[in-house]
Amino acid sequence: MQIRNSKRENDSDSRIDYGIIFSVMMLALIGLMSIYVATIQDSQNPMKNVVTQVAWYTIGAIIIAVIMQFDAEQLWQVANYVYYGGIALLILVLIFYSRTYAATTGAKSWFAVGSFTFQPSEVMKPAFILMMGKVITNHNSEYQVHTLKTDFLLLGKMLLWTAPVIVLLKLQNDLGTLLVFVAILGGMVLVSGIDWRIILTAFLIVAVIGGAALMFATTDWGRSILTHAGFRSYQFARIDSWLNPSQDTSENGYQIWQNMKAIGSGQLFGKGFNVSNVYVPVRESDMIFSVVGENFGFVGSCILILLYFLLIYQMIQVTFDTKNEFYAYVSTGVIMMILFHVFENIGMSVGLLPLTGIPLPFISQGGSALLGNMIGIGLIMSMRYHHKSYMFENGTFKQR
Repeated sequence: MQIRNSKRENDSDSRIDYGIIFSVMMLALIGLMSIYVATIQDSQNPMKNVVTQVAWYTIGAIIIAVIMQFDAEQLWQVANYVYYGGIALLILVLIFYSRTYAATTGAKSWFAVGSFTFQPSEVMKPAFILMMGKVITNHNSEYQVHTLKTDFLLLGKMLLWTAPVIVLLKLQNDLGTLLVFVAILGGMVLVSGIDWRIILTAFLIVAVIGGAALMFATTDWGRSILTHAGFRSYQFARIDSWLNPSQDTSENGYQIWQNMKAIGSGQLFGKGFNVSNVYVPVRESDMIFSVVGENFGFVGSCILILLYFLLIYQMIQVTFDTKNEFYAYVSTGVIMMILFHVFENIGMSVGLLPLTGIPLPFISQGGSALLGNMIGIGLIMSMRYHHKSYMFENGTFKQR
């Protein structure tokens, strides 16, 4: 009996991806150090912020341990429930949103009870990924031969399930989070098996729309039209500070300009831990990359980026090892979610992309975003833990 139990424990240990755990722990360590540095100037008790983030990490670790117990079939069964639950939260936040946060950020995206805040769109991301994985797997099982007709049908299904999320986020006035969902959708479309001609056409349409949007956003007549369509002045100000960050360094462009100064002042090796001479407002959340750049310089920033790519590489490796179609789509969504966050946050920090308010995964302060990312990691970890291959036929999973 003891030998059997030992064998079962060893088998369980071999299915835990310690490489992913190591990457997340290293990112967490960097995040906690950065939060301490970012808040020490603005807070009399910076350790309180660190301890709060540790508490969120602890909750996230428990969630990962729970999600790991779900195999592909069980995740399939709960996909609809978590999707509809997420939609319900997105509707509720439009009614019970924090008036204080809305006045500060311009978005109706947060619940708030005292000092506790929660952004439901963050946990909606993995729920949306699960639902998209189920939609694609179901469709490809039903139509095993791809034609333009069936591919357009699949694209229509994906857009149909995405539309409620997009509409609700637009009503919340949360453009940054909306872009994350678009990136997730785009990544999952690429691996869904849809004909390249449809994807190329869609890409060209998006490029034209993006170019037209940029033209509208940078001209007086275009801004007048966008204002009537619901865009706000602060969104135009972000575009202005992106295109010309040195034009207004005292008001709308102050934060991004100070952020870029802090990163540049770190030079090659940085000033050293907890040496911050450049003030950046609210740098513990969206602008936390400036802490890494100022304290550890170009070399430290590159190490952080390499950690992200190591994590993404490990997640891709898990996907190939499991050989499970449903898992492949889900992992693609998780990878796109994390990759887009990293790309957009660092891009806006160095002035390559406009400011959108997207946090840096596992680094920025905030429980909601951290939980969303930890749930994504839990989904990847469950793929390794339940390493048996399944094939989906006639609406059910069958072990290969």
